[in-house]
Amino acid sequence: MLMTTRQGMKRWLAAMALSALSAAALAQAAKPHVVVLATGGTIAGAGASAANSATYAAAKVPVEKLLAGLPELGNVAQVTGEQVFQIASESFTNEHLLTLARRVSALSKQADVDGIVITHGTDTLEETAYFLNLVVHTAKPIVVVGSMRPGTALSADGTLNLYDAVSVAASKDAGGKGVLVTMNDEIQSGRDVSKTINIKTEAFKSQWGPLGMVVEGRNYWFRAPVKRHTNASEFNIDDIKTLPAVDIVYGYGNMNTTGIDAYGKAGVKALIHAGTGNGSVAAQAVPALQGLRAQGVQIIRSARVPDGFVLRNAEQPDDKYDWVVAHDLRPQKARILAMVALTKTSDSKELQRIFWEY
Repeated sequence: MLMTTRQGMKRWLAAMALSALSAAALAQAAKPHVVVLATGGTIAGAGASAANSATYAAAKVPVEKLLAGLPELGNVAQVTGEQVFQIASESFTNEHLLTLARRVSALSKQADVDGIVITHGTDTLEETAYFLNLVVHTAKPIVVVGSMRPGTALSADGTLNLYDAVSVAASKDAGGKGVLVTMNDEIQSGRDVSKTINIKTEAFKSQWGPLGMVVEGRNYWFRAPVKRHTNASEFNIDDIKTLPAVDIVYGYGNMNTTGIDAYGKAGVKALIHAGTGNGSVAAQAVPALQGLRAQGVQIIRSARVPDGFVLRNAEQPDDKYDWVVAHDLRPQKARILAMVALTKTSDSKELQRIFWEY
């Protein structure tokens, strides 16, 4: 009788343990599923000592280690990770953009995926975020995140940035707002945001302000994007096989035409002119740009200044020269939009419409 009682107790304890495990598994499964796509960058970097916050090697820590070092993510979502690349973002190429966008698009179509986070180096993070904003058709949250200090540094910012990014990606209220960038507690539009400084954690800013903030896992929204993006975009990564050559030439005092001439000979399809002030073009550079336009190269006037926007037919007679203005897009983002737009049209009037709308 005593043996039977003990055996019954063991079976009861085993059943209770199994029940508890099942309940925990069900609770975890009920949480949003967020996929973290890792591409390298400072957030995956390591320095020689904890005092090295600006001197370090980027793209060293694999995604499994990043996620394992942040167990709090399990309280927010069911998180899985993939290592897409392991590079510093200044080495991102058009092929990297296409590969990443195709993977993001494929994941966004999966019913069991609720949000996507991309860890990325900060140098070209804004370009990747804008590219995804243009070509991935989904209403699911897509969040790009990086860090300004490696995880080995004192006051490293990567862990909180990643926690916030997963929290935003797991939130239903983040859906339909386009591709987001979450760093330093702020939720920025991937279209608007730019890296403005290289040694502070509050590096990413938009002249139009953040969309919101995320504090202790809760989103606070203040504005919404009005430019076309994601589901409302006329561009789709499924239709893009390659990206045309688009480059940037920089305006400055005593400018010569060496760069303009070289890009023309290299066969660019469009040239972004990063002009001074209101996208101004030096008098000596105008004939060279006109010559390229006569050969079919699109000339797009942007500005090297951090804020403001380029006014059409101000400083230069854009209608007369058949040039396009980049509106408020900085040169690096104007290049992204020009590449994407040129996959659809080579008509300058259509290109100008696209720059107004996106």
